[in-house]
Amino acid sequence: MIKRTLYFGNPAYLSKKDDQLVMKLIDNGNGKENTNEDCGNAEGSDKNDKYRNRTNHNVVPIEDVGIIILDSQQITITQGLLSSLLENNTAVVSCDNSHLPVGLFLPLSVNQIQSERFQAQIESSVPLRKQLWQQTIAAKIKNQAWLLNQKKVNVINMLKWAKDVRSGDPDNYEGRAAAYYWGNLFPKELEFTRDRYGVPPNNLLNYGYAVLRAIVTRSLVASGLLPTLGIHHHNKYNAYCLADDIMEPFRPYVDKIVCEIVDNGEDFEELSTSIKKQLLEIPVVEIIIDGERSPLMVGVQRTTASLAKCFAGESRKILYPEMYCISR
Repeated sequence: MIKRTLYFGNPAYLSKKDDQLVMKLIDNGNGKENTNEDCGNAEGSDKNDKYRNRTNHNVVPIEDVGIIILDSQQITITQGLLSSLLENNTAVVSCDNSHLPVGLFLPLSVNQIQSERFQAQIESSVPLRKQLWQQTIAAKIKNQAWLLNQKKVNVINMLKWAKDVRSGDPDNYEGRAAAYYWGNLFPKELEFTRDRYGVPPNNLLNYGYAVLRAIVTRSLVASGLLPTLGIHHHNKYNAYCLADDIMEPFRPYVDKIVCEIVDNGEDFEELSTSIKKQLLEIPVVEIIIDGERSPLMVGVQRTTASLAKCFAGESRKILYPEMYCISR
């Protein structure tokens, strides 16, 4: 079953009762109870009557929740609820005053053989990590090529680069592909440059990648892996190096949503409720891995499970998503 993503953008009091997440929406000052927008796969709105209990509060089984996004400075969450969410391997994302994700809470242990998998990950050889990075970059470039192809951009060079990636990507085909990709993804009049701190629609990409990062990190923890210890990224200030590695081939799914928002003429200068709703659909986007269709959140779990097998010496291949075949 696909886990739910709950988004809270207004003042609320979140607590636990009988293994249920209880949502009490706070009076907004005008005598009316506040309502949270039903974003993506969220169930944070008073419109969801099937999740309303006898006290007229919204309730959701904790076991059904995969991600919670707290996007208001006036949200109170009880320690009992937070502990239960972490025991359920729920990723709890906290946003700052600019409504961008700034923190991520994860459980310390949810896998029965976590110590064994930690050891295998730590002791993994450099050649293995380089081969895994080769697979990661090849999959990322192929998916980027598919998206560009949908926009009628010539991608023969991208396909060749994906094929030519060597162990560890010493030729930096990732960088070459990125330059070509970002130079052709959005309309020319935007003069777009990918920069985390750059002008819109960079803000949309940042938000979408933060949601994706939470999904991947949650799955890594569930697979008994250390999100901090990457196969390529090694920034000492980054607590989620492995998540940043593994999410690379999934990024084009976020890019696709952002492209659709831009192409539809929607105002993307600010992260509106409408835009957030579209970006919060990321967990349920349909993907294909090894010929099987599934929601992205389920597919990511297959990817991280395959990575754990690689570290354990049971496999040499990570299962990454493949976007539809490109007509040449």
